[in-house]
Amino acid sequence: MARQVTSARTVREAPRVRLMNGAQVLMEALRRQGVEVIFGHPGGASLPIYDAIYDHDTIRHVLCRHEQVAAHAAVGYARASGRVGVCTATSGPGATNLVTGITDAMMDSVPIVAITGQVARPVIGNDAFQEADVTGITMPITKWNTLVMDPRDIPRTIPEAFHIARTGRPGPVLVDIPRDVSQELFEPTWPEEVAIPGYRVVTDGSPNQIAAAAQALSAAERPLVYAGGGIISAEATPELTAFADRTGIPIVLTLMGKGAIDEHHRACLGMVGMHGSAYANWAINDADVILAVGVRFDDRVTGRLADFAPRARFIHIDIDPAEIGKNKPAHIPIVGDAKRVLAQLVPKVQPPQIEAWWRQIDEWRRAQPFRYRQGEDRISHQYVCDLLDRLTGGEAIVTTDVGQHQMWAAQWYRPRGPRRFITSGGLGAMGFGFPAAFGAKVARPDAQVIAVVGDGGFMMTLQDLGTAAEHGLSLPIIILNNNALGMVRQWQTFFYRGRLSSSLLRNPDFAKLAEVFGCRGIRVERPEQVEPALREALATEGRPCVVDVLCDPEENCLPMIPSGQSVKDMILDD
Repeated sequence: MARQVTSARTVREAPRVRLMNGAQVLMEALRRQGVEVIFGHPGGASLPIYDAIYDHDTIRHVLCRHEQVAAHAAVGYARASGRVGVCTATSGPGATNLVTGITDAMMDSVPIVAITGQVARPVIGNDAFQEADVTGITMPITKWNTLVMDPRDIPRTIPEAFHIARTGRPGPVLVDIPRDVSQELFEPTWPEEVAIPGYRVVTDGSPNQIAAAAQALSAAERPLVYAGGGIISAEATPELTAFADRTGIPIVLTLMGKGAIDEHHRACLGMVGMHGSAYANWAINDADVILAVGVRFDDRVTGRLADFAPRARFIHIDIDPAEIGKNKPAHIPIVGDAKRVLAQLVPKVQPPQIEAWWRQIDEWRRAQPFRYRQGEDRISHQYVCDLLDRLTGGEAIVTTDVGQHQMWAAQWYRPRGPRRFITSGGLGAMGFGFPAAFGAKVARPDAQVIAVVGDGGFMMTLQDLGTAAEHGLSLPIIILNNNALGMVRQWQTFFYRGRLSSSLLRNPDFAKLAEVFGCRGIRVERPEQVEPALREALATEGRPCVVDVLCDPEENCLPMIPSGQSVKDMILDD
């Protein structure tokens, strides 16, 4: 029998099907979202993901020594850059160690995506080794989370996660991926666009409400702008500055709003609230119309709500409708993006006649400025923060930990613009400052990034000095060391009859410890050593420089409005 011959010209090869496992699809999905850096720590359930990272040449992984550091670094990265930060951890304890950083991101509206490994699908719910219900645990502290049970959902889930994290009111999203989902082979199908039923963000404010706000501000005698972190999230600094230039209305900032406008601007009164300036607090208390933008009326600003700005009409602009009227009734509520709404509002406001109002504010400012005493023996924390502001001109990115040093830094460091002051505001997480600086430096390698930390908070995450040294980060870390949990000691002194219960610390020599990790270490014991040490730290290249400044152990952070009280209860001096 003759052999049948088929012409090669008529044979069509079947298209090659490229099978990928779930972890490889995950990495490709992240690449498509523009991810350049992942902060994380591997473990059993995330090994397939790390195997895919090994082959990926466009996404850099930063191995943190603790998952909490990875989450805080992702937050620092996001807040310094405006992009979504990404962190990853394995199942069980790895995932639960992310919880503090995720909660911080939720409280401060920071866009991060956390990717966690999970035990294999067949053993979920069986108390398998390193199993934890991570989506259940993080449900209250994420904007959205999901457990991926089908690998074919990964190409859709990751774009949705990033879209939800970055749009509307930003926040954290968690994607939990079982190990066998990461390993399963399939041919991915990539969606052309993100379409999430029921997820809708209102960005344009009501024209009628904007017109009413303009009328109220134009007619006000003692108007004030109360600006928060929502200005920075919305990239609305140009619009806020244009508003100040046009109207001359004074502006006070929340802790999260620092840098929302150049803090050297004539209209800027600086920080308001528990440790804000006396004149900023007096001004907001006496205002008749308050334009609140991107704020949530936090208790550290309002104190006793009934006594907060009792004579004011409130105009409240926020992207999140749940925030409007939550703590303080809004007379003119406006749901929308701060940038868009301010852009519409600016040309409609006629500059009010407020010369007398400014005379009063300037009188308050002259009577009660921030001030400190720097003697010949003890080093004032405030002197260090003031000097840091002068040496950098407010152009550096400063991150802080939580406590007295945080408030002093907020009082004395006056950033020239947004994303230059990064702190844990709503959650107040000790251990935040150094990892956030680490993440900010990775995001902005050409920027001067400085961590200002307390000795108590620094001890919580200092193990990642090794990571910072490994990556050759030029990162000054200024420790305001008073051998105490300073804010706890202050409250015990003021409100607990000086009974210092577990608030005093016995610290190591941080400068020597820094050297062990491969960093530079400088110990400062005398006031005249402070400026040379700071200059040296700012000039150190290629590795972190830890400056251990031994500060006055009895210095208190003032002014202070005691928790739950009002402006009239403000403590101005020791």
